Amino acid sequence: MIPQDSFKEFVLDQLAAMKSVTCRAMFGGFGLYHQSVFFGILHKGRLYFKTNDQTRPAYEEYSMKPFRPSDKQTLKSYYEVPPEILEDGDELIRWAEQAAGRAANRRK
Repeated sequence: MIPQDSFKEFVLDQLAAMKSVTCRAMFGGFGLYHQSVFFGILHKGRLYFKTNDQTRPAYEEYSMKPFRPSDKQTLKSYYEVPPEILEDGDELIRWAEQAAGRAANRRK
């Protein structure tokens, strides 16, 4: 498994073209924000993005699962980003923008 700090740096580097992405410690991992909108979670070498009914099927097509910070808790609105997407910088930004946009729309 990739060390947490190395993985965080890799993800932030992949998202650099998105501008204004920040990272804050939380959940024993990190929360990702775009212009103060919480849209992602880095936890134990995995990346999760905010989803909704429209975006979730894309994650499920890759057989990805929701974020489970513990055996007793599952956050069904955050799904793991597929490794194929994580490795493709352009596609990762597209998915991140969807996640950030969806999260921003919920706040309104």
